[in-house]
Amino acid sequence: MKILISDAFDASLPDRLKKFGDVTDDKSQVADADVVLIRSKTKADKAYIDSAPKLKLIIRGGVGLDNVDREYAKEKGIQVHNTPEASSVAVAELAFALMIAVPNRLVEAHNSMKAGQWEKKALKRTELMGKTLGLIGVGRIGTVLANRARAFGMHVVGFDKFVTYSDLVELKTLDEVLAASDYLSLHVPLNCDTEGLLNAKTIAKMKDGAVVINTGRGKCVNAGDMTEALKSGKVACYATDVWPSDPPPEDYPILQAPNVIMTPHIGASTKENLLRIGDQVVEIIENFKG
Repeated sequence: MKILISDAFDASLPDRLKKFGDVTDDKSQVADADVVLIRSKTKADKAYIDSAPKLKLIIRGGVGLDNVDREYAKEKGIQVHNTPEASSVAVAELAFALMIAVPNRLVEAHNSMKAGQWEKKALKRTELMGKTLGLIGVGRIGTVLANRARAFGMHVVGFDKFVTYSDLVELKTLDEVLAASDYLSLHVPLNCDTEGLLNAKTIAKMKDGAVVINTGRGKCVNAGDMTEALKSGKVACYATDVWPSDPPPEDYPILQAPNVIMTPHIGASTKENLLRIGDQVVEIIENFKG
């Protein structure tokens, strides 16, 4: 069995996989690969799958599978797996870090200090306690985030068409969540229902001055509409770790928008998470019957 590690995983993973066969990170060997390990960078589309005629298994280290053409893989008899349990804490903690950075003015405070300024009077803070966090998506990551938000004294509401009960989140309709949220956090996969989910129409239903956090998928937000909402003050801040591509196009509107906090898609990139992903990759290959 030849295993191609096409994206960045924990450095210990190649040695852990040697018991299954030949392990390489040389992408030029994709034609000989039986198993391909990817994260966000590699796009396992039709052309990629066609370039790997021996391929039997694709493992996506992470939650979403929108960078894999699952239907075409199925036609070719290729199994597709991800590691959804591994990344929940890492992504939820980044979402919470972004959320807590906004009312505490951490980026502005840091930048002003680096510039030799003392903005003690100008940098007024607000608190998360007593505010409402709205979740669009109440799966693993949303639930972990809800637990942390409740520990800070926040009320948590959420919308998820696949979830009918949560002991941490008060489930509501999408419109109710939009209207109630002081902070809105996105945790949905990218598909035909969620692409552009936050747009001019849905943003208009939000509270004036709400904060949006996106650690889900960049294309779930209409970038042009979000930029206009930031300019008008309808949205007070957009904190995002996710983009339409890695990296985003130079003309992507969010890059030049006001009141934005940006990180370069690091949500799943904790040391602990990469180790957990490795554990699940090993388990998947051990149980693989191809």
